[in-house]
Formats: sequence, C-alpha cells, structure tokens
Amino acid sequence: METNKEIYAMPRIGEQAPSFTAVTTQGEINFPKDYEGSWVILFSHPADFTPVCTSEFMTFAVMEEQFNKAGCKLVGLSVDGLYSHIAWLRTIKEKIEYKGMKNVEVTFPLIEDITMEVAKKYGMIQPGESNTKAVRAVFIIDPKGIIRTIIYYPLSLGRNFDELYRALIALKTADEFSIATPADWRPGDDVIVPTAGSCGTAKNRMDGKEEGVECKDWFFCTKKLDKDTVLKKVVTR
Repeated sequence: METNKEIYAMPRIGEQAPSFTAVTTQGEINFPKDYEGSWVILFSHPADFTPVCTSEFMTFAVMEEQFNKAGCKLVGLSVDGLYSHIAWLRTIKEKIEYKGMKNVEVTFPLIEDITMEVAKKYGMIQPGESNTKAVRAVFIIDPKGIIRTIIYYPLSLGRNFDELYRALIALKTADEFSIATPADWRPGDDVIVPTAGSCGTAKNRMDGKEEGVECKDWFFCTKKLDKDTVLKKVVTR
C-alpha cells in the first residue's frame, strides 16, 4: 500500500494563492509575488496542440489588452514542456484561423509544469478526468494575492471568456463601491445594497428614507450605479 503519496489541499476562495517559481514562455516568474498590485487570472489547459485549448488561447490573446486595461494580467499553464509550448504558440500564429482571428500572437506567459507541481498545488489535476492532464481551471486573484474566484471546467468544455471578463469587472466593482452584483449583472445595471444590519435601517429602507435605495423587501434592496462611474473606477482608459 502506498503511504508516501503527497496530498495537496484544494485552494479556497479567500485564501492566499499558493506560491511557486516557474519557467514560462516569457521567462521565469515568481508567483504571485511578481504580480503584487495587479489582478491576475491564472488558468490551466489540458495539453498543447489540442483544438479546444487552441481556440481558448486565441480568444484570450485577442482579449489580453481588454483585461490589461482592467488591471488584470493573464498567466496560462499546462503540464507540457517549454519547447512544446513555444512550438504550439508559433503554430497558432502561423497557421490557425478561428472565428476571424488569425496571426494571433500569445504574449502572456505560459507555464511549463512537467512535474505537475503547480497543477497539484492548485488542484488542477482531477483523477475523474485524467491523471496526467490539467482540467480547465480558472483562478481570479486580487492585487493582494488572495483567491477571489475559482471556476472549473471539464476537458471537453471550452470556457466563456466574456463571462471571465464580466466576473473580473463585477469583483472590482463590488470592492470599489461596497455592493454586491445580482445575476447576470453588467456595468450600468442596478446593484445590490448590503442587507440591513439593524431593524431601524431595514425600516428606514422600507419607508423610502434611504435615498437612492429601492427595496422589494427588507432584505432585497437595490440602487442604481451609472455605467460610466463604474468603468472610470475599474477600467483604465
């Protein structure tokens, strides 16, 4: 019976992102220290030279400037080696066209993780899917290195990158304005006001005494938050 097998706990929302040093297509990185002061999306893919991953990397590369303007850096990972990464990214640029995207150059770092050290630290290896491939994991990490969002996709399911961007903007908006965002929220939509902490506050809200706040019931109150106000705070121009 095997007894010396290393066990890695799954990282959780609200915890410090596990640290590591790794070789990437853009040189060595010390994560998350090198990204202090910036939001980061760390994401994994199963393998180089696979079609779903290729479509994802092209989409992320095209959207990289959009994420950068929102103060967010992109970092990719797979358990393949550096030379495989380089060859794959060259193939994407020179040969692949998808949904009108072509000549796409991936400039964000792609981590070499042959030993699966990073993938294991972040719970990216799911035995139910594969013992040797990282699932499509997404970690949104804030400027203090705290994990704020975790999303996992199976090997067969390509990610929705508009949703990843929406989640980033919603997180930044919630932090900036001390609110919460409802289902399907986008900048310009009404936001959720934190639940009343006292009977007096709840009564004032229900009586319409709290300016700008509309309540469906004492626990469900919203207010308007102008789209331009949001974008000026969370997106650099």
